[in-house]
Amino acid sequence: MMLALYNIFLVLYGISARLISPWNRKARLWLRGRKNIFEKIKSSGISGQPLVIWMHCASLGEFEQGRPVIETIRKKFPLYKIIITFFSPSGYEVKKNYDGADYIFYLPFDSRQHAKKFIEIVQPKLVLWVKYEYWLYYLDELKKRNIPALLISGIFRGDQVFFKWYGSLHRDMLQCFSYFFVQTDVSKKLLGSIGFSNNVSICGDTRFDRVIDIAEKFEPNELIGKFCGSYPVIVAGSTWEEDEEQLDHYANAHAEIRFIIVPHEIDEERIKEVESLFRNSIRFSELKKQVGDSTAVSDSRSQVNTLIIDNIGMLARLYKYATITYVGGGFGDDGVHNVLEAAVYGKPVVHGPVIEKYIEAVELVDCGGGFVIDSALEAEGTFNRLFSDGEEYRAVCKAAENYVRSRKGATEKIMQFIQEKRLLTN
Repeated sequence: MMLALYNIFLVLYGISARLISPWNRKARLWLRGRKNIFEKIKSSGISGQPLVIWMHCASLGEFEQGRPVIETIRKKFPLYKIIITFFSPSGYEVKKNYDGADYIFYLPFDSRQHAKKFIEIVQPKLVLWVKYEYWLYYLDELKKRNIPALLISGIFRGDQVFFKWYGSLHRDMLQCFSYFFVQTDVSKKLLGSIGFSNNVSICGDTRFDRVIDIAEKFEPNELIGKFCGSYPVIVAGSTWEEDEEQLDHYANAHAEIRFIIVPHEIDEERIKEVESLFRNSIRFSELKKQVGDSTAVSDSRSQVNTLIIDNIGMLARLYKYATITYVGGGFGDDGVHNVLEAAVYGKPVVHGPVIEKYIEAVELVDCGGGFVIDSALEAEGTFNRLFSDGEEYRAVCKAAENYVRSRKGATEKIMQFIQEKRLLTN
């Protein structure tokens, strides 16, 4: 019964993607990226490679979690070829040219035939599955072939289907993993409640290792530095319209503060929406055109106080310039985005209230490094207090940085397991 429902879900998902693709850019990319996907994989040269590691990521966030592990593997086991697959366009389209892997593809949509065909071509010696997104036929095929599959940075909650009376099919998917590296004690206990205890360990979240690495390799951006000058700076990252509506009044009313807004989506329509909210704004692409004219840059700084980033890839380093950070997503159903990218620099992290699924955001608030706001009025009060109370500000900064730094080491634990179990050999 559950298998039939799963197959119906797959059919409906594919139909829905086709129906909305004329109006939905992500759906179009999702379909276009999988067109003739097996021909693309075969022609890449991966077929016949004797040593292959496969990492699957749902999207960009999961890629960033898996990245420290795959980059460490690449250094320690250079003879292996690395293939990365994505389910979502927001992961693939951003990282399709990532030079830390040999092959990068969309994952062919789940089916028994696709899974068998893909794994026959790739022949991985080890599979890393990042955090979540469970595809039955791929996982089942790995189990049939006795290919070790590790779940890394796993996170489980009691309301998930695995722990319901009707979750037998999803529990079967978990049976396909050789080992689980989970983030929290709660996750380990939940897995233990359904029979997984001997192959589970708490290793934390590899994203801590990733953001620490980014911070330690920080390189300044001269143009951003000129825009910020000696002003107080608020960097708002991964924002949606609901976030921007909490910030626009404060930005428009405080010319003495520099704002950097990094929308989660950067299509032309979204950028225009942001411009309509922040009256004294300029796009980064426009400011960049003036880079050769120091007078123009100076004039722009005197006329505007908000910089809108209209490209991808800068955010994790922009937080370094902040006096206070704001992380978007906390006013939407999916919840807040990555607070660790901001906290690693030792900056206060402010966000909306939807954080219950994100243990790092909850813990950051609990330790005093983060703040939840429910309205524009609360945002204003929080910003004003942090700007004016130096003692509190310094304490918050220290709490945020200590929180991130104290949780380093998940990658090392995973690598130690891989080496001890001799899952890879040079």
